[in-house]
Amino acid sequence: MDIEKLTAKQKVKLVMGADFWTNYDLDGAIYKFVVSDGPVGLRQPIDRTTTEQHDCIKSVAYPSFQMLSQTWNTELAFKMGKSLGNDCIEQKVDVLLAPGVNIKRTPTCGRNFEYLSEDPFVAGVFAKQYIEGVQSMHVGTALKHFCCNNCEKSRHWISSEVDERTLREIYLLPFEIALEAEPWTVMSAYNLVNGVRMSEHKKLFDLLRGELGFGGLIMSDWEAVKDSEASLNAGLNWEMPFNEEHQKEMLEKAEKLDKDKLNQSAAQVIALAEKCEKESKLRKADMTLEERRAVSEEIEEEGIVLLKNNGALPLNKGKTFVTGAAAWHYYYGGGSSNVYPEYPFESLESALKSCGADAFYAESVWEVTGHQANLGNLKQAMRFAAEYDYTVLCVGNPNSCEYESSDRQHIKLTKEEELAIHSLAEVSDKIIVVVYAGAAIDMSDWIDEVDAVVWAGYGGEFVNRAVAKVLTGRVNPSGKLTETFPLALEDVPAENAYSDAAVVLYSEGLNVGYRYFDTYGVPVLFPFGFGLSYSEFAYGNLTIEKQGENFKIAFDIENLSDTDGKEAAQVYVRELTKEVYRPYKELKAFKKVFVKAHGKTRAELTLGRKSFAYYSVAKDGWIVHGGIYEIMIGANCDKILLSKKIKVD
Repeated sequence: MDIEKLTAKQKVKLVMGADFWTNYDLDGAIYKFVVSDGPVGLRQPIDRTTTEQHDCIKSVAYPSFQMLSQTWNTELAFKMGKSLGNDCIEQKVDVLLAPGVNIKRTPTCGRNFEYLSEDPFVAGVFAKQYIEGVQSMHVGTALKHFCCNNCEKSRHWISSEVDERTLREIYLLPFEIALEAEPWTVMSAYNLVNGVRMSEHKKLFDLLRGELGFGGLIMSDWEAVKDSEASLNAGLNWEMPFNEEHQKEMLEKAEKLDKDKLNQSAAQVIALAEKCEKESKLRKADMTLEERRAVSEEIEEEGIVLLKNNGALPLNKGKTFVTGAAAWHYYYGGGSSNVYPEYPFESLESALKSCGADAFYAESVWEVTGHQANLGNLKQAMRFAAEYDYTVLCVGNPNSCEYESSDRQHIKLTKEEELAIHSLAEVSDKIIVVVYAGAAIDMSDWIDEVDAVVWAGYGGEFVNRAVAKVLTGRVNPSGKLTETFPLALEDVPAENAYSDAAVVLYSEGLNVGYRYFDTYGVPVLFPFGFGLSYSEFAYGNLTIEKQGENFKIAFDIENLSDTDGKEAAQVYVRELTKEVYRPYKELKAFKKVFVKAHGKTRAELTLGRKSFAYYSVAKDGWIVHGGIYEIMIGANCDKILLSKKIKVD
C-alpha cells in the first residue's frame, strides 16, 4: 500500500488502536489483526468489543514464567510457545502479548511471577525459545516490557534511575538475546527511565532500532501513552488501546504532525497487518487439546523445586493428612496473565489419591486474602496431624496478594499460615510444606521445624497432579530456582535503595540477585540455581578446549543413586585479572541432562566471546578484557564442584 495516498487523518487512526484488541483497518482496506493477553494462557474476553476483562474465554492454563524458567529446560519454553500458538489459532488471535523479560530486581514486585529470572541470560534464552515456539505457528509475539519495569509502584509515573552499564548488562541484555528470535512486535513499558517516559524514550527506541536491530512494530502498553504526539515523535508506532480523547487531539492537528514520523509508524502498522494476513493463511493447528494439556503438566513437573527434604519424601506407605487453603483453592497471579482454566481444578487430596496415596483432607487455614487469612479449625487439624503418618500443609499467595499494579508489602506468609506450620509441625511425625506462590517467600521463622518443603509455584491447571506425582515419587523433582530466596527482605539491596514519589534509584548497580549475595558473602535462605532431587549427582572430568574465539566445555555428571534423574548444571565465569568492577561470578551457560540410575552423562556446552564481555561506558560498547578467567561448574550458585582457569585474548 502506498502510504503517500493516505490522508493524515487516516494515518493518525492507523497509529492508534481501533478498540481494546484490534487495529484500524482503513475501513476494510487492510487486515484487522487481533492481539491478546496470554503469557501463560490466552486471556481474551468473549466479547472483544468490550473493555471488561471479567467474562473471558476458557483456555489451557500453563504454569507461570517462574515455573517455566525453573525447569532449566529451554525445549519446554519452545513447547509452551508452540502450544500457545495453537491456542491462538483456535481463537483467531494474531499476536500474543508475551513474553515479559523484566528482571526480578526485588522479590516484592507484584508481577514477578510473570517474569523469568533475576539473571538476564536466563531470561533472554528462555524468552528466545518461547518466541520461536509461538512464531513457528505463524502467530506473532510482543516482547515486553521495554524496559526497567521492575516494580508496580506508581508504575505510570515512577522513573527508574539506572546507570548506563547496569542498563546494558542487566536490564537490556534479556531483550538483546530474545530479539535474536525476531519477535513481530516489542511493547514499551509504563514507567519512565532516567526521567523520560518509556513510550516517549527516543534514545532507547533508537537503540532498539539501531544496535539491537529490531525492525518490527513498537506498541505501547495499555494506557501507557500520556502524550500521543510526543510518543509518535520518539518512535512509538502503535498506541493501545483506543483512547477517544487522544485520537480527537491527534486528528485536530493531523496536518501539523511530523510527516516522516507519522508515515513511519503508519507504515509499521500496515506492515504488521500485511504480515498477519499472510501468516494467517499458513496457520494450521497441529496439537490436540490433550497434547497442550500435557505440555502444561510437563512444565510444572520439571519446574517444581524440592527445597528441603529430611527423608520425608517421597511418601512411603502410610496415611497422609492434607490441609491448608492452597490444597483446595486454585492459586495464580492476578492481572493481564489471569487465565480462566478450561479444565476443572483438582484438589491435592484428589490428586494424591489418583497416585495411590491414602490421603485425607480437613481444614486448618481456610482462605487467604492478600496478606491475611481466615483460620479454621486448627485444633482439629492438629489432632489429625498427630494421628497420620504424614502431614502435607499447603500455603502460599493467591492472586489477591501477587498481581499486576501493586507490589507485595512483605515476603512472609500470613501470620495464620505461619501459626498453622508451627502448630502442625509440633505434633506431626513428618510434615511437608507445599508452597504455591509466584515469588520468593521468607521461610526463616519456620523452615527448621518442617521435614520437607516443595515449591509448587503457580503451576497452571494441572498443578496438583504434578505436585502429587512429585510427593509420591512418580516424578523425580529436577527444578531449580532462577531467583535468590533471601533470609529476610531487608537483605536485598534494591529494597534499601532510595525511592520516593517520583523515582526509584537503582543504586545497587550490577549487584542484582545472586550477583550481590555472592560478591558480598551475604547468606541466603536458598541460593540462585538451588534445587534438590531424589537422585544424588557427582560432577567430574572437566575439560576446556579453545575453538577459535569459543571455548568448548565438557564434564561428566554421574548419578550415584538408584533413581533415574535430571540435573541442571550451571556454568559461571569469573574474571580474575579484571580492569573494571565485575560481580564475583556470572552465569553464562547451563544444561539440563538426564542421567540413568548409576549412569553417567557427558555434558557439553560452548562459551562464546560475549560470555566474557562487559559493557564499557567509556568506549560505548561491549569489551572483552584479555586476561585470566575461571570457569566454574556448579549445581547451584553456592555449590561449585569443578573449576579451571583459562586465558582469553
